Amino acid sequence: MPRVVQPALLTAILAAVIACSGKSQSASSAPAPSAAPVPRPAATDSAPIPADTGWIQSDSAQRTVTLSLVVSKPAGSPSALINGYRSGQAQIEVPVGWTVKWNWRNDDPGAAHSLVVMTQREKVPLEGGRASFSNAMSRSVTGGLATGQSDQTTFEAEEAGWYWLMCGVPNHALNGEWLELRVSPDAHKGSVHLKQR
Repeated sequence: MPRVVQPALLTAILAAVIACSGKSQSASSAPAPSAAPVPRPAATDSAPIPADTGWIQSDSAQRTVTLSLVVSKPAGSPSALINGYRSGQAQIEVPVGWTVKWNWRNDDPGAAHSLVVMTQREKVPLEGGRASFSNAMSRSVTGGLATGQSDQTTFEAEEAGWYWLMCGVPNHALNGEWLELRVSPDAHKGSVHLKQR
């Protein structure tokens, strides 16, 4: 008399056979590692930007951080980039109470852009609004400045916290045109940290 296999047992046996065959195929087709893998930081870790980038300078005697910022839009990028980064990939940190100066330029040939510092909330806003610090914005926040135009501003980072350094033109920040700005009571100079992509 033939033996009847229960459906649950049959399902378990088939799953085990499929799992084993999948492992043996991937193991046989994968190339042998040439060296031990290099450990990578967790996705939330950040690393200081190389010193030779030149887009942030600190003057401890004057308690000033100077930023050189350029907006560009390489082909294939989902949004314009600020110094090559988007969607908070770069975090600028400045000491609380220091003066921040920025020299900003729009190098995107296809669109107008602006820059404004706004307090981080639950969601990135649709467009730029009132700056978190007096004068912490470029001219024409929602209209933007045309290709080739530049702007300079100086403001005091007077309150510790997390801020967006974002384009204020409608939908630009929603599409990723923003970096993080942290005003920190623990910082001793300005710095930039990159989040792992």
